[in-house]
Amino acid sequence: MSNPDGSEEFYKKLKKQLAETALWPSAYLYKFIVPTEAEKINKIEGIFDNMGAVINKKVSKNGKYTSVSINLRMKNPDHVIAKYQEVAKNVEGVISL
Repeated sequence: MSNPDGSEEFYKKLKKQLAETALWPSAYLYKFIVPTEAEKINKIEGIFDNMGAVINKKVSKNGKYTSVSINLRMKNPDHVIAKYQEVAKNVEGVISL
């Protein structure tokens, strides 16, 4: 799942898919790819701070990118989407998977 344009249609489709595939509240795994820059990685971590998230990071083989996986319990599909939107708005160059 990648959202290259941040479109409203993408989020509507995601919300429908989430509502159909899980009982809420539910654990959710976010995956982001970001250029390996401490500031960008810290911004992503900050967005999920104090939520009980388990965050794992893995630097790519060439060191250019870092994968940030965030596992936490979310209340409902709207909260999942709100976090995606917050990351997209605040972290330049991020790719949401």
